[in-house]
Amino acid sequence: MSRSPEQRWMRARQYLAQGQMAPAKAQLDALLAQVPGQVWTNLTAANVALREDRIRHAVRCALDAVAMAPEDPGLLCDVVQVLLDVGEVTAARECLTRPALAQATEASWLLRLSDFRQRLDENAQSLALIERAIAAGASSPEIRFHHGVQLYFNGRIAEAEPELEASVRQEPTGGRAALALSRLRKQTEDHNHLALLASGLARVTQGTRDHAALEFANYKELEDLGRNEDAWSALLRGNAIMRRRNPCDTDAERLYLERLAEICDEHFVQPREATPDGPQPIFVIGMARSGTTVLERMLGNHPDVTSAGELVDFDKQLHYAADTCNTQSQTFLDRLPALDLAEIGRRYLAQTQWRAMGRSCFTDKQPPNWLLAGLIHAALPQARLLHLVRDPMDLCFSNWRAFFGDTYAYSYDMAGLAAYHRAYLRTMTHWHQVMPGTILDVSYSDLVRAPETVMRKVFAHCGLEWHSSCLDMRANPAPVATLSAAQVRAPLHARAFGEWRRYAEQLEPLQCDLEMA
Repeated sequence: MSRSPEQRWMRARQYLAQGQMAPAKAQLDALLAQVPGQVWTNLTAANVALREDRIRHAVRCALDAVAMAPEDPGLLCDVVQVLLDVGEVTAARECLTRPALAQATEASWLLRLSDFRQRLDENAQSLALIERAIAAGASSPEIRFHHGVQLYFNGRIAEAEPELEASVRQEPTGGRAALALSRLRKQTEDHNHLALLASGLARVTQGTRDHAALEFANYKELEDLGRNEDAWSALLRGNAIMRRRNPCDTDAERLYLERLAEICDEHFVQPREATPDGPQPIFVIGMARSGTTVLERMLGNHPDVTSAGELVDFDKQLHYAADTCNTQSQTFLDRLPALDLAEIGRRYLAQTQWRAMGRSCFTDKQPPNWLLAGLIHAALPQARLLHLVRDPMDLCFSNWRAFFGDTYAYSYDMAGLAAYHRAYLRTMTHWHQVMPGTILDVSYSDLVRAPETVMRKVFAHCGLEWHSSCLDMRANPAPVATLSAAQVRAPLHARAFGEWRRYAEQLEPLQCDLEMA
């Protein structure tokens, strides 16, 4: 029986509401063939394809939706959302210039546009948009939180504090705002938020991410005040909550990395072809909290380098090539040997070269790219790779106390931390063996203590002339959207070395595990 487009759309929506993905997909595919010019059909089909791990189909549907989208702000926002989800950054940015979005005035649209700009690491634009939304009447604890965070990212820290504090006072159980507030500066006996945090902890739903974030904030402020025993107890509670929410499977991680190394031998990592012309990336890699932001800020002071932030584009292009959204899965490993790495490189550059803003190089500071260093070299032979190396105890303690939300599950488990660090060291050793001279190890300790010596080596590795202006990372005006946003606006200092020693007794098991590596 032939169905009308309206009937097919209704049936597709019914199946989606019931969670029946296969018949929903069948109805959407038939509808796309019957009436290919429907924006909503393409957007829905793209989202269904994403949920089913069919990335290439999702990309096709998302790009088709762009071409047919009318000048409607709400609809165009939905299009941009899907484009960013599938990694089509350049198409998303072009869509953001459409008159309906460029001239948007309604607060709800401005807030969405602010979020999109943040996802693009365009934090100055994100801040301007959220401030326009506030001027248009937007007001809630969540909005004040996002406003405070954007002020923080953009270096306006003195203005960020009252916004974040207002957010927490309006919603004391808002863990993200409380944690951001605690991190803005060192707390004092006369000026801290312990009473506010206690109020939130008494009211928050137990075992939630907000509960954990409040405990991490409590830890930070207690440690600032020298109450180390109480601080450690809060840190233990926060990590325990997140460990229950995000169990760490160290065996699976180890097996994945071992298989990845088997596939990526010295032949596999050889460059496939010359990289296309235009600006080239400098990848700054290493475990989280290893000092990657500090190095990126110093690189970004060079007149030929633009600081582009933590980009997800290389991972997204692997998703497209392998037609799966998880590069740390067996599916990806099974498909990896057949991937066209040269095409991945071309697609990556097509999505990222705009970030150079007229300069010859741009940074890609996504720490977990250490997992993919061999693939990066094969796909982008002209890219440079810089690997931050930090003292294991300093590094692991910095992870243990960081709170990464529902990512980096290893960081909430002390045994998992040590196991992850061992796997990371083995993997980096493998990359050095199969592509010698490609990756420059940069000691975080040496970078802080002898910055000129280290940066001369860094610039030489990157093929850049020496510029003494790089040594003052405070001179880099670009926004910073990482946990180091406050640190990199101060002079280089050695205060972060050995901070774990105040908890040496409690961290002895971790130290023993790391020494076994």
